[in-house]
Amino acid sequence: MAAGRNKGRDSAQERERARVYEARRRFHAAVITRRRRDNIIAGVAGGVLLLAILGGQVAYYTVGPGTPGPAPSPTPAPSTSGAPTPSPSPSTSPSPTPTP
Repeated sequence: MAAGRNKGRDSAQERERARVYEARRRFHAAVITRRRRDNIIAGVAGGVLLLAILGGQVAYYTVGPGTPGPAPSPTPAPSTSGAPTPSPSPSTSPSPTPTP
């Protein structure tokens, strides 16, 4: 009769080991799934953050206070000096040079 009780105890221990093993296997699979999901979320969030930073920089330097202000360009004013500047007049005939 002792052999019958050991057989029942052994099968109960085997069932317990199988249950613990299956629970450990499911837990490990859940950890892998969670890590994969977390990595995907972190990658998407990082990409969105980079795009937001890039968009902020573009907006700042195109329409924000980082844009250079309009500077007046100097325009040439007409000269009103007292001495007129001689302008070269085109001559149609060459002037004769004295011969020595």
